[in-house]
Amino acid sequence: MGEEVPLYSGAPETMIGESCKDIPYRILKVESFARNSASFFKVESMKTKKQKDFEQMPVVNFRAAGIDVGSKSHFAAIGQGKEDVREFGSYTNNLHELCGWLKAASITTVALESTGSYWRPLFILLQAYDLNPILVNGKYTKNVQGKKTDVLDCQWIQKLHTMGLLEGSFIPDLFTETLRQYCRHRNYLVENASDYINKMQRALRVTNIRLDMAVTDIAGKSGKDIIEAIIAGERDPEKLASLANIQVKKSREEIILALTGDWRDEYVFELRHCYEVYCYFHLKISECDEQIENLLNTRIEANEKADGEARANYTNKFKIKGKNKPKINLPKLSFQLTGGIDLCEIEGVKSGTIMAILSETGIDLKAFPTAKHFVSWLRLAPNNRVSGGKVISHRTPKGKNLLAEALRRAANSVGLAKKGSLSEFFKRINHKKGRLVAITATARKLAVIIYNMLTKKQPYQPQDQTDYLNKIRMNQIRSMQRRINQLNVLPHELLFVTS
Repeated sequence: MGEEVPLYSGAPETMIGESCKDIPYRILKVESFARNSASFFKVESMKTKKQKDFEQMPVVNFRAAGIDVGSKSHFAAIGQGKEDVREFGSYTNNLHELCGWLKAASITTVALESTGSYWRPLFILLQAYDLNPILVNGKYTKNVQGKKTDVLDCQWIQKLHTMGLLEGSFIPDLFTETLRQYCRHRNYLVENASDYINKMQRALRVTNIRLDMAVTDIAGKSGKDIIEAIIAGERDPEKLASLANIQVKKSREEIILALTGDWRDEYVFELRHCYEVYCYFHLKISECDEQIENLLNTRIEANEKADGEARANYTNKFKIKGKNKPKINLPKLSFQLTGGIDLCEIEGVKSGTIMAILSETGIDLKAFPTAKHFVSWLRLAPNNRVSGGKVISHRTPKGKNLLAEALRRAANSVGLAKKGSLSEFFKRINHKKGRLVAITATARKLAVIIYNMLTKKQPYQPQDQTDYLNKIRMNQIRSMQRRINQLNVLPHELLFVTS
């Protein structure tokens, strides 16, 4: 016979082979297990209830589809089953096949999530098939952590869109999108042309020809004349210095010293090539300006035929400043396009800002219900994050927006002005929080002014500088009065300096 094994009958007091001192420990262990089991099943039941509540959320879009757009293929989902997901290629016939499949499934709206520009051809075709597409920002469709596949992504997009939890991004109309393409291509040419200015400066600097010190801008009138003479074979510093305009601040003797150096053929060769490429870029920029002007004139003529009104007469003077500025009268064209709204009346708003407004959003801002929506889309408004009734962060969201950048440049020029209520506002914020914050705050104020002018069709009504300063003064007095009341200051405790 072997050794006798202890038995467990279910009750602690009937344990055989256990010492009495082990019984309380076993009792605690059983009670702990019971508590943990109860809490576990309670949590599981809560999860199940929450999941059921989520599944029972009201359906907003009954015939919705979700598409995860890729570079080589697109995954589309019309439901949550495996048979409701299909993969399509990115060629044109594949896109038509995708739209036909959605039409056959009686889909009425589609949500697309994409990065880059892969969504554009599909978006246009979905519009042509009357499927009401919306483009969704990728950060609003992030799935829960875990396994990630294209199939799960498109099903998740479809589920969110069905429950009405997705909001479409701003997509301009066809005219604005066409103008945007011309203007962005023009900006790309300007950026590339500036790179060749730096290469020309380097080629001259290596041979110790300091043209960048003799003139402010080597791509200006004087700088281009000197560079063309160097390319033609001129090496005499005095003859080169004589080509400088009389408006150049440097003296003739200093310009001669700056243009004396060690001429080397390989760097002169590089200078010639860079200058030719730079001139070629500006030739293409001029062609872009012609296309932009023709497009705007065509739209203005179409508006005249539709409304039956004559073209608005723009009487203000126009002067082109800067070699990279558009060589067209954008203030006049925008005045006629908007039906008599002169955006150049706003301090700091010039041709570059007007081009950004017309090309990035257009003059129809109905997609933004209020000015707050508009400045939020521009990422010029603080993003207040509140937790526990306290604001834990109010930083302005990061992101690249060409119109916001143009408004920031306009705000910076407002800060350099000496008169005007906007200039006083800039200086007040600059004194309190620094120049960067002042630029963003002034850019936001400019955006609100532009929104009100375009939506309400009203001219710019600047606030008088004296009235603005008096308003600030009264606000400061009221703040001092509140502080005096908080401290319970008595009248005889106040001492005023009258000298």
